[in-house]
Amino acid sequence: QIQVQESGGGSVQAGGSLSLSCVASGFLPTTEICMGWFRQAPGKQREGVAVFTGDGTSKYVDSVKGRFTISKDNVKNILSLQMNNLTPEDTAIYYCAATMVQTPCSNSVWKTARGFGYWGQGTQVTVSS
Repeated sequence: QIQVQESGGGSVQAGGSLSLSCVASGFLPTTEICMGWFRQAPGKQREGVAVFTGDGTSKYVDSVKGRFTISKDNVKNILSLQMNNLTPEDTAIYYCAATMVQTPCSNSVWKTARGFGYWGQGTQVTVSS
């Protein structure tokens, strides 16, 4: 059974840092998966934040470039997101997701949070001014 589980998050003041972690279990060891972080703020659609593709490429949405860093342990399928210099605009529920289909990650579809079949429950990130 495939499962995706996030941990981390919390509350921080603007300019602070938080880290998120995600474990994707149940995939066969030889399966090349793309994993990513997504977020949904109140009243807004879910959006892609960053992805780590099956071939080891990391991609970011423009609003987090230079502030967020995504990394992945390919052996254990653990995905991490280090978030620095947080702003109130980063406040959202953050979700981790995985897909065995590389297309959403190789193009820009991931930015719309589509194409990922396995999702975690989400974790709250709150940044106060």
